Amino acid sequence: MTRSPFPTPPLRILILGANGFIGSSLTRAILAQKDWEVFGMDVGSHKLADSLGHSRFSFLEGDITINREWIEYHIKKCDVVIPLVAIANPIQYVRDPLRVFELDFEANLEIVRKCAKYRKRIIFPSTSEVYGMSPDDVLDENSSPLVYGPIERQRWIYACSKQLLDRVIYAYGVRDGVDYTLFRPFNWIGPQLDEVMEPKEGSSRLFTQFISNVIFKKPLQLVDGGSQSRSFTYIDDGIDALLRIIENQGGCASRQIFNLGNPANNVTVADLAQLIIAAFAEFPDYREHAAAARTVEVPAEAYFGKYYQDIRHRVPSIAAAEARLGWEPKVNLKDAIRRTLEYHLAHKDYRLV
Repeated sequence: MTRSPFPTPPLRILILGANGFIGSSLTRAILAQKDWEVFGMDVGSHKLADSLGHSRFSFLEGDITINREWIEYHIKKCDVVIPLVAIANPIQYVRDPLRVFELDFEANLEIVRKCAKYRKRIIFPSTSEVYGMSPDDVLDENSSPLVYGPIERQRWIYACSKQLLDRVIYAYGVRDGVDYTLFRPFNWIGPQLDEVMEPKEGSSRLFTQFISNVIFKKPLQLVDGGSQSRSFTYIDDGIDALLRIIENQGGCASRQIFNLGNPANNVTVADLAQLIIAAFAEFPDYREHAAAARTVEVPAEAYFGKYYQDIRHRVPSIAAAEARLGWEPKVNLKDAIRRTLEYHLAHKDYRLV
């Protein structure tokens, strides 16, 4: 085969929600490891400090519900679109379900439609929550049933919004030949997932809430005793998978759904609390905090509100990602916790209490 004398131009990537946990981590990784050009947008930029000013990164502070002309222009301009804007905190599903639907579904549907209009590849963040209360011990992308509770349990509005967008994107692929990949993160954790310096209960997701509780010497609240289990995945492993999906060698990720999680890191919430407390004890400045840390049990209704319903377990099959992407997670849970604490405790901007 004769090689073209002209080099392949670098990919142009549009990341909406670039200042989020996944978006900022992905942006840094692309700029460090690839020659791709990144265009990002978000309502803030505090997690992008290391990327702003890079020659291959262009950023607009904006809102996907407002800056529609900018978004359409960049969808036309770019090769790959990654819409990461969403409300992804269970307490918000219960407190403001309509806002979750409006942003997570309606606003993102406009992005999906523009990708279909201009035949652009879309890499969409589904969620492990689409499986709901599936009875399967291990969750498979193509065979596990998606089971939700009754309508009054409004926490499912997030999962329903994501699942319906999965189905819309799939349908565009079948009808119009749109190239897509759906990825389902299983409890990705790491530095800057949420603000650990915010001591208000419920302001963060589980992992960072526990870290904040230890820092501020507040009890770690175990909803319904903390017997429910999750498979925690370190952000670097997730980003490694996303880079492989974007690169898409040989079309390995085209029109595919991937669970991206670490089955080996499946633990109960109660066990996670103890692992976090033990990790704090390894830092001399925080041994007193670890010694003072305690857990308390709290009913789900008292913590989340009466419209909440829990997921008992969430273990992914990652066979598809292993086979098609050549990917496997490498970071165990203890190392993931230690790396996260090393980041936040080294960058502390608060007074020890």
